Amino acid sequence: MKGLGKLCLCLLIFLVSTFFTPITSHCKEPYRIGAIFSVTGAASFLGEPEKNTVLMLAEQINKSGGINGHPLEVIIEDSKSDETQAVLAAKKLLEKDKVLAIIGPSTTGESMALVPIMTQAKTPLISAAAGANITQPVKERYWIFKTAQYDTSAVEAIYTYMKKRGIKKVGILTITTGFGDSGRKALTELASKFGISIVADERYGPKDTDMTAQLTKIKAAGAQAVINWSIGPGQVIVTKNWYALKMGIPLFQSHGWGSKKNIELAGKAAEGVIAPLGRLVVWNKLPDKHPQKALLKKYATDYEQRFKAEPSTFGGHAYDAFMIVVEAMKKVGPDKQKIRDYIENKIKKWPGTGGIFNMSPNDHCGLDVSAFEMVIVKNGDWEILK
Repeated sequence: MKGLGKLCLCLLIFLVSTFFTPITSHCKEPYRIGAIFSVTGAASFLGEPEKNTVLMLAEQINKSGGINGHPLEVIIEDSKSDETQAVLAAKKLLEKDKVLAIIGPSTTGESMALVPIMTQAKTPLISAAAGANITQPVKERYWIFKTAQYDTSAVEAIYTYMKKRGIKKVGILTITTGFGDSGRKALTELASKFGISIVADERYGPKDTDMTAQLTKIKAAGAQAVINWSIGPGQVIVTKNWYALKMGIPLFQSHGWGSKKNIELAGKAAEGVIAPLGRLVVWNKLPDKHPQKALLKKYATDYEQRFKAEPSTFGGHAYDAFMIVVEAMKKVGPDKQKIRDYIENKIKKWPGTGGIFNMSPNDHCGLDVSAFEMVIVKNGDWEILK
């Protein structure tokens, strides 16, 4: 009987150790992260890969046990590419869902609309948009971070490339949105530093369907190159117009060009277009020892297997924002202030899809011009310019 008693006791210990821990871990309070993306509307080409990326990552994390045993709950809201909808979504996530942080929105305008709301709520926002004024001035953006590279850094990359090739006179073409305004500001303010003269400064609206007139003026002004600053359909329209006009001067796009859909939509007109892009689109052309290579390969492979499509730069911005918040939660738990402080002070030499991040009290993006490769469209694909 004693032997049987010992056997029963051992069996009881085995059952408890095998089943009790998973049960208690699954009963832990979930950590909630909010996400606001332009899933529909004019900027859906940004929001769709962002949403897909976050859903994929959340599933992976929960399958591996969550965050310190806490299940991760991600609540995604569709801003419909509208600033008002983004504001309503943020208020819902903060007041009803009690999220610990919000990632997104997808565009600069929407992100700017959320700055006062997140500041008042004392909740971290990690935007997926590019405008420098999202995080600057930093003293007024205490709770605000972003993962898209600065537009100023993209301009520096373009102008550095131009200077090396003797291009001194350029025509700029910018869209009348927050992203376009921020890009135009950087283009005009940095030109003299690189010995570049802007001989034509043209604009167009988000709903414009033909930019032939603006491009004709740029050519007549004696420009040696065109720089277009926009996201969405405008990029493709400008590319097709540039091609049809046979302008004979190179076309540069902003870092908003980083989606294979742009190449597909522009067709043969996209051949030869140049842009500063994050390394995600050319990950398979990087040396194996590059510090971003392994991460980029895994993300790209996982995304392609799950969604049967190539990941875009924009999905990468959501990846970085999401994983930065997750890392912070792993280290400091569900405390908004500590999450914010961790992001600002501890995200150092952190490889993401957009570059190697170095956040600081003076920089809530943590990327510079080194995050970019100058990329050209060649035979319907991306190629790194040497």
